[in-house]
Parts: sequence; structure tokens; C-alpha cells
Amino acid sequence: MATQAPTGETETASIGERFKALPDRVVYLGGLAVFLLVSLVIVWIWGSDIGFGVDFQRSLADGVDEAIFWTTRNLDFIFDNISTGVLWFLLRVESAFKWVPWPVMIVGVTLLGLRLAGQRMAIFSAVTLLGVGLIGLWGSAMETLALIVVAVTISIGIAVPVGIVIARNDTLDALLRPILDAMQTMPSFVYLVPAVMFFGIGNVPAVFATVIYAVPPAIRLTSLGIRQVSPNIVEAARSFGTTPRQLLWKVQIPMAVPTIMAGINQTTMMALAMVVIASLVGAGGLGEDVNRALGRLEPGKALFGGIGIVVLAIIIDRLTQSAAKERQQALTGGH
Repeated sequence: MATQAPTGETETASIGERFKALPDRVVYLGGLAVFLLVSLVIVWIWGSDIGFGVDFQRSLADGVDEAIFWTTRNLDFIFDNISTGVLWFLLRVESAFKWVPWPVMIVGVTLLGLRLAGQRMAIFSAVTLLGVGLIGLWGSAMETLALIVVAVTISIGIAVPVGIVIARNDTLDALLRPILDAMQTMPSFVYLVPAVMFFGIGNVPAVFATVIYAVPPAIRLTSLGIRQVSPNIVEAARSFGTTPRQLLWKVQIPMAVPTIMAGINQTTMMALAMVVIASLVGAGGLGEDVNRALGRLEPGKALFGGIGIVVLAIIIDRLTQSAAKERQQALTGGH
């Protein structure tokens, strides 16, 4: 003889089934209505100016200040040595750019543009660089280019190893992802504070502020490029007896070069975006020209300085994109 379920259980199951049968829009609207009703009750009882009752900002800020002051007092020799090395590198790169005669530089960039991006890019490079020289910004453009080269070089030196490590370690990737998100979304002015605290005023803090701001895309895309290497290719390489080091340097990194180049491109563009902001801590170049012109209420000079930055950004962007595209075509057999 079949047994009947208790009436209470039948009603409960019926209510649950009916709730699941409701459209999602009805459920969302009902939840929103309940939320609004509870909010109105809270405001009616306690008022709209409900405070948290505590404020930890002062104690936390004091702790951060003490940590920074202790670091600058006790580890200043480390930052001094780093600053000396970066400044030496920057001055050598800047001297090299200024030593090359401007006709040689323009012809070289034009030929590079012709080789990588075609005739239109070559003509654009020649005309715009000549225009930068004719408006008296060639020296500033070379200073800015030197700053970008140094910042991007340091960024690549950090990004490629870190990207390789997190591509092979999911736990570390999960830990670094929110840090990289914060680095990319934090206002760029914020990076000037630790740079000035640790390295003082001048080109060196500008370089490090630029590195911190610009390095996340290169890290992300390096990791992405290595992770996207086909598992079939990796298995085939392992079947031939390659060691992990050989697999990385002879298979994964060469296959990931187009994606890594895209990361370098993004890093370079973000570094150029920091040029004007970096001038606030003593960086020279076009950013200083723009900042000085704005301070003197000379919008015309500021405009031309900005045009110089845009010209450099377009040329570097097109050349690096074309180099990445050429590598991608080489890997895919020209398709």
C-alpha cells in the first residue's frame, strides 16, 4: 500500500517549486523592493547621517609614514645605488640620442617604418619628425625618448621574468592579479609619492613612477602569451626529450613573442602617458615643456609640446605593432 507524504512536506515542496518557476525579473524586482523598504526604515529610525563610529585612517597613515621613514633612513644606501645606476643609464641613452645627427635619426626611423609598416608610415615618420625639429622641440623629444627607452627597458626586465613565473604558477597568478589591477587603476599621480620619498627629485623618480604605472600590461600579456601556447606543441616538444628550460626558451617564449610584443606596446604607450605627470617631479623633455607652458599661461607652446608627445606615441605604436604582426605572420606561415 503506497504511503502518502505528509501534507506539510507537500506544501513546502509546492512553494519551493512555485518560487523556482517565477521569472528572474520578478525575483530581482521583489528583492529590490525589499531592499528599498529596509533602507527607508533604517533612514526613518536612525536618520541619513549614520556614521561608522570609528576612523582608523590616522593610525594606519601614521604606520605607513613610519615604515617609509624607517626605510629611507636605514636602507638609503640601496636606493642611492639604484638611483646612481639608473641615472647613469639614462644619461648615456640621452647622450647617444643627442649625439646622432637629426638627419641620420630621421632617415633611420623612416627606413625602419618603411621596413615594418610600409610606405605611408615611412612618409608620416619623416614628415612629423621633421616638423618636431622645425618647431624647436628636437632636443626635448630626444630627452623624452631616452626616458621612455629606460623606463620600458626596466619594465621589460621586470615583466618578462614575473610573467613567466606566474604563467607556471596558478596560485601566484591569483595572488598577483588583484595587485596588478590596483596598479593599473590607481591614479598616476599617486605613484609620484613613493618615487619622490625614495629617490628624491629628478629624472630617477620619474623613471620609477613610470615603471610602476606602465609595467602591469607587460606582465599580464607575457603570462597570457605563454599560457596560450598550444598544448599539442608543448607535448610534442616534451616527447622529443626537451628539458623544462629548453621548452621555455626554445618553444614557449618564441611562440609567445607576438603577445609579449603587444604587452611591450601597451607599456610604451602608458609610459608616454606619464611624460607630463613625471615632469612634476623634475623629469625633462616634452613633458617639462608642456608643464612650463601651462604654468606661464602659454597654451600655444603647450599645444606644440603635446603634439610632439603624440607624434612619438604614434610612431612607436605603429612600429611595435608592425613588429609584432610580422612575428605573428612568421609563426603562422604568412597567414
